[in-house]
Amino acid sequence: MTPDETKPGATKPGATKPGATKPRETKPRETTTLFLARHGETVWHAENRYTGSSDIALTARGEEQAEALGRWAASARLDAIVASPLSRARRTAAPSLRTTGLPETLEPGLCELDFGIAEGRTLAEVEARDPDAVAEFVRAPATRPLPGGDDPVAAAARGADALWRVAEAHRGGRVLVVAHNTLYRLVLCHLLSIPLDDYRRVLPGLRNGAVTELRMRPGGQRQASLMSYNVPNNVPSNVPTEQPSSP
Repeated sequence: MTPDETKPGATKPGATKPGATKPRETKPRETTTLFLARHGETVWHAENRYTGSSDIALTARGEEQAEALGRWAASARLDAIVASPLSRARRTAAPSLRTTGLPETLEPGLCELDFGIAEGRTLAEVEARDPDAVAEFVRAPATRPLPGGDDPVAAAARGADALWRVAEAHRGGRVLVVAHNTLYRLVLCHLLSIPLDDYRRVLPGLRNGAVTELRMRPGGQRQASLMSYNVPNNVPSNVPTEQPSSP
């Protein structure tokens, strides 16, 4: 025993002095795993038409893709399921809700972009109406979007904020997110510091029902890592692998 320990009221080594503030416990930063699934096929997607903010029902194949996603979800050890409020995303998420027993969570920030004059049309049809606008769009799709629609730069930030909210709400968990083709690709470019005007080239169109794995570490020093991209389920998709891009 040291001399100090013999004095009345002496503090033992390693102990906190009376009235002192205890050191703040630091919890290890937790990474949330997000499985980003594109919704099932709709009639417009089968024809490669811009669907955007229009609420279009799934085709029979789209329903099959939703069921395939539900079978995948059953063994994915999910903690939550989050969907865009648009009906095609909610319908695609429904089998996964059923197979996992998890509740539905809707995130408005995950809605697809409105494509303005392109809604319901193919790019060729839009080009016939306004070839100059399409030429600008093909050259710089994020900063020269088609007239009348949402700003892709703002949509990328809006979608990224939505995913960060999901990651924060389910820290350390595994979350299935069901949303949309163009929004996802813009958000991934935003998170991975890829120029937004390159989204159609760097990230070709997502297959309906395919899953992309993204790991996000929320908090003061945010980090996002792409683990896999566009991994299909076992139902044939309308987006062939050789297709360079879609809207």
